[in-house]
Amino acid sequence: MEEEDQNSSLNSPLIHTSEDEVNSKDERQINYENIRSKLIAEEVKKQLWLAGPLMSVSLLQYCLQMISIMFVGHLGELPLSGASMAVSFTAVTGFTVLMGLASALDTFCGQSYGAKQYHMLGIHMERAIIVLLLVSIPLAFIWANTGEILKLLGQDAQISVEAGKYAKCLIPCLFAHGLVQCLNRFLQTQNVVFPMMMSSGIAALLHIPLCWVMVFKAGLGTRGAAVANSISYWINALILILYVKLSSSCSKSWTGFSGLAFHNVPYFLKLAIPSTVMVCLELWSFEMMVLLSGLLPNPKLETSVLSISLNTDLTVWMIPMGLSAAASTRVSNELGAGRPAAAKLAACVVMIIAIIEGLLLGTVLILIRYVWGYAYSNEQEVVKYVADIVPLIAVSSFLDGLQCVLSGIARGCGWQKIGAYVNLGSYYLVGIPSAVLLAFVLQVGGKGLWLGIICALAVQTVSLAIITIRTNWDQEAKMATERVYDAVIPVNAIS
Repeated sequence: MEEEDQNSSLNSPLIHTSEDEVNSKDERQINYENIRSKLIAEEVKKQLWLAGPLMSVSLLQYCLQMISIMFVGHLGELPLSGASMAVSFTAVTGFTVLMGLASALDTFCGQSYGAKQYHMLGIHMERAIIVLLLVSIPLAFIWANTGEILKLLGQDAQISVEAGKYAKCLIPCLFAHGLVQCLNRFLQTQNVVFPMMMSSGIAALLHIPLCWVMVFKAGLGTRGAAVANSISYWINALILILYVKLSSSCSKSWTGFSGLAFHNVPYFLKLAIPSTVMVCLELWSFEMMVLLSGLLPNPKLETSVLSISLNTDLTVWMIPMGLSAAASTRVSNELGAGRPAAAKLAACVVMIIAIIEGLLLGTVLILIRYVWGYAYSNEQEVVKYVADIVPLIAVSSFLDGLQCVLSGIARGCGWQKIGAYVNLGSYYLVGIPSAVLLAFVLQVGGKGLWLGIICALAVQTVSLAIITIRTNWDQEAKMATERVYDAVIPVNAIS
């Protein structure tokens, strides 16, 4: 009996110790899971808080051109064709170029903000504004000669003249667009997004009566819509300038004009040029699809349907565009702050959100495919063709959403040069050749052109996903710190 008691007393502490260890391990696991869940929930909240307003900003700014075209459409077929041609030409030769240059601020401002080098945000923005305004001067000369350039490219003479008139009146818009792009990224990287939404909303609301007055009451016709566009862009820019100058939320990041902005311009261009190439290579390929559709049998139908498809895809694209901006902001902020695990979490969370958003959006598109064509045309042939091609648009919008977010992560990390190579290979070595092969050799028609776009998006998405998955986030945080402090200029560097 004593022996049993002795054994019992010897075993008892061991049993209790084992149970304590198990309980302690379980508690640690539960605590870890709780902390992880809280971090994920907090990250989702941060990204949606950013992405929602940024989606609105993208849609509202897109509305300015769309509203102008709607007013011009009431003037007749020739003014509409000319204005549409001008919008396409100015997008290719101006707006996308400035957007690409400004996107370098996603890296510079985002990482500087994360590193708490607040004074550098204003210097980065000022430097970008100087570069964009200088680049806008030769672009303005191109826009001034739009009519002649389009004639040289073999476009219809009357449409070229109308497009030339419209593009000339858009020149003030070019300089305002550069300012808006820089100011938006300056605010966005500080997580200050509601003023951007407010300024874009005010500009869009004022644009409708402004177009009506300029086009019909002032009798300026096509020119009136372009002038209204320029005024609305400048209203947006001026509201943002006043906010940055007067708001206390920008008091640390904007301390007034400084000669320091003229320093390190080559360092800015080292990221800005690949950023421009990255953006332009992608958007130019879509414009090329429209030109190729004009070479197909029944070009009127093919061009109309492809234009509707691109318009639909562009409208839908505004949603992942907001997520992309949120991704670049969150990733750049965390890398600049030296928190690689948080940057990795931000990248994972935004990808999951993009997948869910893409699936929901694709489902909606497929459900409305039989009626969507009526929004653009009453022709049964067009409506039926649109219904046939909408499932392809749903697939492309899903892939486009993923690549858009991955591109945002790339900008946040400063991978613009890698992104440029990926886009070059995806669109010009895979996408466009596939589109030509399917549309013209295999005679699939307009669907073949869209399948070519899907091929490009698939290659682009897979390539960027592999790069992101294989990322060494600790190394990226180290590089971000080096980039931030390489760009830092002592405040007393210029007397």
